[in-house]
Amino acid sequence: MAINLKTTQAETREQRLGTITHWEGSADQLARDSAFTHGCEKGCDNGGRRLCEQNAPFAQASMCAENIAVTNATIIQDSVVIQHSPIGCAVSQSFTCRYYRDLAARRGWELEDPQSMCTNLAEQDMVFGGGPKLEDAIREAWQRHHPRVIFVATSCATGIIGDDVDAAAARLEAEIGVPVVPLHCEGFKSKHWSSGWDVIEHGILRRLVGRDPGRKQEDLINVIHLGGSDVFTPLLRPLGLRANLVMGGNTLERLAEMSEASASVTMCFVLSYLATGLEQEYGVPEIKAPLPYGLGDTDTWLREIARVTRREDRVEALIASERARVEPELSRLRKALAGKKGFVAAGAAFAHGLLAVLRELGVQVDGAYSFHHDPSTDSGDPRQDTLSHLVETWGDIPNFTVSPDQHFQAHAALQRSRPDFVICRHSDSMAVLSARIGIPVLPIFYSNDGLGYEGLLTIGRAILRILPRARFCQDVAVHSDFPYQPWWLQQTDPFALVSDLA
Repeated sequence: MAINLKTTQAETREQRLGTITHWEGSADQLARDSAFTHGCEKGCDNGGRRLCEQNAPFAQASMCAENIAVTNATIIQDSVVIQHSPIGCAVSQSFTCRYYRDLAARRGWELEDPQSMCTNLAEQDMVFGGGPKLEDAIREAWQRHHPRVIFVATSCATGIIGDDVDAAAARLEAEIGVPVVPLHCEGFKSKHWSSGWDVIEHGILRRLVGRDPGRKQEDLINVIHLGGSDVFTPLLRPLGLRANLVMGGNTLERLAEMSEASASVTMCFVLSYLATGLEQEYGVPEIKAPLPYGLGDTDTWLREIARVTRREDRVEALIASERARVEPELSRLRKALAGKKGFVAAGAAFAHGLLAVLRELGVQVDGAYSFHHDPSTDSGDPRQDTLSHLVETWGDIPNFTVSPDQHFQAHAALQRSRPDFVICRHSDSMAVLSARIGIPVLPIFYSNDGLGYEGLLTIGRAILRILPRARFCQDVAVHSDFPYQPWWLQQTDPFALVSDLA
């Protein structure tokens, strides 16, 4: 499925991948029903329930694709992001500043505040258009900061107005002499916020990747990840490879030289758009292998990297050395975690990877909560079908809920599973809910923390640290109230409200 870089707008995940945001059943049923295909043509005839968006009774919480696109554009160094929106959309920049500071501390960057602006659309602009405000904002961004690139992010408001953002960006780019890159990320365009990743990656592919790479750097490999510490260099250096960490904070030089790399690896297939585009447009091969969660899949991942980069003679020694290094502590962790029951709440491939880690650690898992499900990836390669791979390698997850972070549904899912602990991606939502129910929580913001051989140990140690908090969480639960009727508090089916519509 080709990526179209001739247009300034990326197709939404629903259009390209058939993204599912509501589903209830087992992991095996979901893997068979979606069958790594595009769209919903096959139906749900294996016992699961794919529920149409319009059948959901209401949405209690959400997040916006604009937030994702703006955050990841803002942390690109030497850039300014202009949100062509009402001022309320720009409130997310408080999170972006905190995120950038955390990345700077982890990576040793010089600490500075990322630069962003907002056109502050008001009622009059909604009637007469916001084009003049946008052009003034671009000029102001240039005069204040002299950035090397300016991103212009659209919003629901500009989508309603119909401002010609592309034309304004082109005129001002010719005037000031630096790239002005539109990011079409109106929040209502997609049912799921992960489309925001595609928007920023689309802009990078179109405007910031070196169009005419002067040379190939045979020892350079693009590592496309969600941010966090560099856990990749220790794994790749013994193979004679340098990690070009992209997304999660970048210099423009790093982005430009992606087209010169020998290969690309994606650490979460929600980011597959960029790797697929690099292969399609520049011939940079994308590593087609399961994500490196757990011993076996990390072995496979390294072997595939070695094969593509022609370093097979070095990989087996690396695998043997790493396995020998982690085995003593891994054995102790498995013994300490025997009989414990876990629950995972995260997005798509990240959730599948964490579930594999728990199974590798010997933890029981009968329930999970995925914020969305992509029946395919942009490459369309079945080796990237992380859900089917999870089921085939580690067995079924009997209760596998797909829901875009709806608290009332998450409450029911947790009541059904009653785990000893929860691992979650979004610490400001699921983590708070779990603790108020009385379940210890391990929030993991960066997927890097669970990757590779060391990731198994990192997750195992962290679980052992949080398990003693059970008594505290139980005390919190005694004093916690929820805005639900008693009958819903007793529900264990997250989709009980629409079961008759499935």
